[in-house]
Amino acid sequence: MSLEKLNAGLARDVEALAAEGRAKAPERVLSGYVPPRDGRGPRYRIEGNDQEFLRMNSNSYLSLSHDERLLHRADVAAKDFGVGPGAVRFIDGTFTPHVALERRVAAFCGKPAAKIFNSAYTSNLGLALAIQNRQTYWIGDELNHNCIIRAMRIANVPRENKAIYRHNDMAHLEECVEQVPDGIERVVVIFDGVFSMRGDTAPLDEIDAILAPHRDRFAEGLITVVDDSHGIGAYGQTGRGTEEYAGAKADVVVGTFGKAFGVNGGFVASSSEVVEAVRQKADTYIYTNPLSAADCAAAIEALDITDSDEGRQRLRHLHDRIAQFRAGIGSLGMESIPGPHPVVPLLVRDTDRTRAMVGAFFEHGVLVVGLTFPVVPKGDETIRFQVNAAHTEADVDEVLRVLERIR
Repeated sequence: MSLEKLNAGLARDVEALAAEGRAKAPERVLSGYVPPRDGRGPRYRIEGNDQEFLRMNSNSYLSLSHDERLLHRADVAAKDFGVGPGAVRFIDGTFTPHVALERRVAAFCGKPAAKIFNSAYTSNLGLALAIQNRQTYWIGDELNHNCIIRAMRIANVPRENKAIYRHNDMAHLEECVEQVPDGIERVVVIFDGVFSMRGDTAPLDEIDAILAPHRDRFAEGLITVVDDSHGIGAYGQTGRGTEEYAGAKADVVVGTFGKAFGVNGGFVASSSEVVEAVRQKADTYIYTNPLSAADCAAAIEALDITDSDEGRQRLRHLHDRIAQFRAGIGSLGMESIPGPHPVVPLLVRDTDRTRAMVGAFFEHGVLVVGLTFPVVPKGDETIRFQVNAAHTEADVDEVLRVLERIR
């Protein structure tokens, strides 16, 4: 069979994305890692380029990906169990590291149980499939991550059974709860803990207070779900993320090992009943291979490090570098969105200028992400910086010097 006609159609699709300004640039290929030295953090090499680059676009907030202890634990587990499981979880694809990681992350989150997935994306999809029925109503923040939006779609949530509230607008959230129609048995209020494009956080304590008077209205409950993928491990005094920072608990925490913890995978942490429903009903858990034993072993080590004096020291250092960078942006008279998180957005508010600045950062050996129209509305064009625990004071100063030079 010939692909000529399909190829032509798909090429037109991609051309349309480019015309709309939504096509992705060619992917850079990282080809080398240069360890920290002489008061500076790690640098990275890019295929076809002799320059060494400082990454200000990494999700690895605690900088654990290259930690020798994680590498050792992964190596031992791979030798014990192999590099792949050879089967899905319910067909003898569950190994001791899978169960150990589920217990460890549940304890870290302060929940009775957890179930691990290949990613936080598939975790959200699986959770939605597990808890959705015809009498379920969903309420979400308008800036929720794509995986939450897709989760509602894949779970076939009808339009009349969902509401979207304006970003972090608690009065509008309250209106949405009050307007839940009759006949609804369970309500799910779902939101990001940290909104990854902006670095601002959901006011979980305020959300909890608004929902409290309504919790007895519905036969099967009104629950909160926080996708804390960018929060867990990255902020709060002990790295517990949005719950710790806000001083309030969510009923369900979705998270990832792929950001602060520096490993692959995602998870759902909640009650034993929720987690068993996920195990029984979540297609994205049932019908795909699990994480490797090596990934699980490395994630356990990352959780142990985070949950230690060393982990708290890493967090303090990270918060110091965030404060340093934010102060530097302020001293240059430039605009950001306040927040405690390692995601620090620089509001440029112009597409051409944003693209030019991102290019200039690259020329000066700094990797950053530009968000431009139509990905964001006109006037909200942003450069997103991500601070991590491997960045030194000298690294942050270097980035600020480049910013001052190119602004």
